[in-house]
Amino acid sequence: MIVININPVAFSIGSLAVHWYGLMYVVGIVVGLLVAWPYAKYRGITRDQLDIIVMWAVPAGLVGARLYYVLQQPLGQYLTDPWRIFAVWEGGMAFYGAVFAVVLVIIILTARMKISTWKFLDFAVVFGTVGQFFGRIGNIINGDVIGYPTTLPWGFVYQHPGSFPPQHDIAYQPAAVYEAIIDIILFSILWFMRKKVRPGIIFFVYLFGYSISQIIVFIWRDNEVFWLGLKQAQLTAVAVLFLAVGAFIWYLVQQNKSRKVKTEGQKP
Repeated sequence: MIVININPVAFSIGSLAVHWYGLMYVVGIVVGLLVAWPYAKYRGITRDQLDIIVMWAVPAGLVGARLYYVLQQPLGQYLTDPWRIFAVWEGGMAFYGAVFAVVLVIIILTARMKISTWKFLDFAVVFGTVGQFFGRIGNIINGDVIGYPTTLPWGFVYQHPGSFPPQHDIAYQPAAVYEAIIDIILFSILWFMRKKVRPGIIFFVYLFGYSISQIIVFIWRDNEVFWLGLKQAQLTAVAVLFLAVGAFIWYLVQQNKSRKVKTEGQKP
C-alpha cells in the first residue's frame, strides 16, 4: 500500500491556516492561464477581452463549484452553521458546478461584447483542465476524494489525523489519482486538437470526455448511490451528455447554415 502522511494544512500565519487544497487552486489558476493564453492569442482573443472574461468567470466557477457541492450534501449541517458553506478548506468542490457557472458567464459576456462565444468556451476548457489537475493534487493530499476500501497495491492509506478519510488505518482506491490521470489525457487530446478544428469543437470534446469519465470513475468512488444504482455525479454526467449531444447537433446545423451563407455570398 501507499502511505500518505501529509498535513492538509501547508502552514499557518497566526490563527490563519493555509491549506494545500487552496494553494493548489491558486497554482492551478495561474498555470492554467499561462498555458491557455497562447491558444487564446492564436484564436484572436485580445488581452482586454480575456481580462474581462477571466475576472468574472474564475470567481463564478469557484462559487458554482462550491454551491453545487453543498447542494449535494445533507443541508442540515449548513443550515445549522451557514459559515460552512464557504469552508472550502474542508474540501468539497463539485466541478460540474464550475462548468455550469463558467459557461453561463461566458455566454452572457460574449453576447454583450459581441465576440465569439465558441472561442472563449474552447479557451475555458483548456484552462480548466489544467487547473483541475492541480485541484486533484489538493484532493490527493486531503484525502477528500477517495474510492472504496481496497487491497490493491496502489491503495492509499491516509495516516495523518487531519486528513479526511473516515479511517486512517485502511487503504482506499485513490480516486483523486484516477481523476488526475483523466485530466492529463483530456488535456493532451485538447492540446493536440486545438489548431486542427474550428472553434467550439474542443469544448464539446471536453464535455463528452469528462462526462464519460465521471460515469466510469464513480464506479469506484465512495459516494452514496442516489437513483437507479447511480451516484449524483453519474446522473449529472448522463444529463450533461444528453444536453451536450443536443447542443452539438444545434452547433453543426448553425455551422452548416453559416457556410451556406458564405458560399452564396461569394457567387457572382
